[in-house]
Amino acid sequence: MTRLGPNRYGKAEVRVVRVTRGAGPSGADVISDRNVSMSLSGDFSAVHLRGDNANVLATDTQKNMVYVLAQRLGAAPPEAFALALAEHFVSTQPAITRARVAVEEYAWNEVADTGHSFARDGSSVRTATVVLDEQAGASVVAGVEKLVVLNTTDSEFWGFAKDEYTTLPETTERMLATEVRCWWRYRALDTDWADAYRRARSALLAAFADTYSYSLQQTLYAMGERILAEVGEACEVRLGLPNKHHFLVDLAPFGMPNDNEVYYAADRPYGLIEGTVLADDGPPEGLAWT
Repeated sequence: MTRLGPNRYGKAEVRVVRVTRGAGPSGADVISDRNVSMSLSGDFSAVHLRGDNANVLATDTQKNMVYVLAQRLGAAPPEAFALALAEHFVSTQPAITRARVAVEEYAWNEVADTGHSFARDGSSVRTATVVLDEQAGASVVAGVEKLVVLNTTDSEFWGFAKDEYTTLPETTERMLATEVRCWWRYRALDTDWADAYRRARSALLAAFADTYSYSLQQTLYAMGERILAEVGEACEVRLGLPNKHHFLVDLAPFGMPNDNEVYYAADRPYGLIEGTVLADDGPPEGLAWT
């Protein structure tokens, strides 16, 4: 005997670019460049067991709703966009009881105060994920990914556990670099999304710069702690920090010194440091993460 387990379906990576005319500083256009993915759960047993599509909202319809909301909402923050999309599916389709919407947003910078010319900002990706459940309510998670940061000094790594296979030397002077993946969970929906995002991103960068690091784990905690201190609307921070190793090049064979100046960047293998930092009063009960 078999039975149907948890299941969901949706449309992935719907690319949509919305130009909101004259909405920016000094009347410049505003570009909202997004990659939207959605996943729906609910009463879908009939389609799995009998091929009955009566409760299935076509993924092409889901795609179209992304375009419709882009027109309706204009330059609304990605958190608001994701919330509206999730609410639409759960409120209009009786079979759908849970919606997960994830948005990646790519920044564009205006060129030379033209108001209409822009250059893509490749420094990072802003993210927003909303989970809306009929019973449990809504959860909003914001974040930043692909944010590459580097300290040329103020980093050490020594005193670590060793065994017969250890070859890594201890160091009191090293380059520290990582590609930040950071997400923070909000306590409530009545949040100024744009301002909270700005403060959170600024806080994690300040913590990375200000922390004299004895390990990337220590830096991770400092970043999460700073976000919670600066963004009271957040209750939990999760980080993934791959260690972007930079190794000194041995220039001795060429009769040249290398006083922590010339490095080669190794892309793999790399250490992957992950962790969660929680507010003292903890996340709200019953609030789903993703």
